[in-house]
Amino acid sequence: MEILIAIIPAIAWGSIGLVSNKIGGTAYNQTLGMTIGAFIFSIGIYGIYQPAMDVKVIIVGLLSGLFWVLGQQQQFQSMKTLGVSGALPISTGSQLIVNTLAGALLFHEWKSGRDVTLGVIALLILIVGARFTAVSEESEHTNKGEKGKGYRAIAISTVGYGLYTIIINAAGVDAMAVILPQSVGMLIGSILFSIHQDVFNKYTLRNLITGFLWAIGNIFMLISMKNVGLAVSFSLSQTGIIISTLGSIWLLGEKKTKREFRYVVAGCLLVIAGGMLLGYLKS
Repeated sequence: MEILIAIIPAIAWGSIGLVSNKIGGTAYNQTLGMTIGAFIFSIGIYGIYQPAMDVKVIIVGLLSGLFWVLGQQQQFQSMKTLGVSGALPISTGSQLIVNTLAGALLFHEWKSGRDVTLGVIALLILIVGARFTAVSEESEHTNKGEKGKGYRAIAISTVGYGLYTIIINAAGVDAMAVILPQSVGMLIGSILFSIHQDVFNKYTLRNLITGFLWAIGNIFMLISMKNVGLAVSFSLSQTGIIISTLGSIWLLGEKKTKREFRYVVAGCLLVIAGGMLLGYLKS
């Protein structure tokens, strides 16, 4: 059951790139709409569970939310440049490295030689899988300057996403209690990013849907971090690239050559294998 809970974020988060790109709007529209949706959802969750909050929970939540906005906004920027199928696999691989190593080295979640061996193998499989899904042939539509811009956005995004999860895990705060202050931090950050941008339009409103998707994934991610640890929970959550990568090709019409598509399929299979190995590591 714990592993099944840990897979829910993969389904929810794996759909965000597809939904946001189908809805449209700029990265600022997408980020602000998403955070407003997450904020509304978090108010509902707080009203139902009414968890106790203290100063520590509030500070941790605000900081986590601010770092998340940095990660998400830059990921949206990278998708505008590289496409969903081009950006998300690379972003996923980078996040897997940061969060899995943080779980193992900072939080000592790998406690035996068996854990280290299986964890390293699973991590390598996941990284190779993510790399395979990102294989692309040179395209006249994306020049080197644009690709460099996309890769820089992914690098910044990885830092933001990494700190978003690491801060919460290090603080050891209650998952339900941190959701509301975290969403406030997200909303503040997205508003700051959106200053001088045209965000008061239908695209921001439509992106409330992605906020609800993210909030569902976030709740189960926080619960999963408590149950199975950061290394396993985050790695399993990132198997959603299977949904986002294949969905971007079949639903959004992103073009792939036969060679690129073969690598995408192989990469997705490797990601599934790596996720299953991490699940077995916890058993």
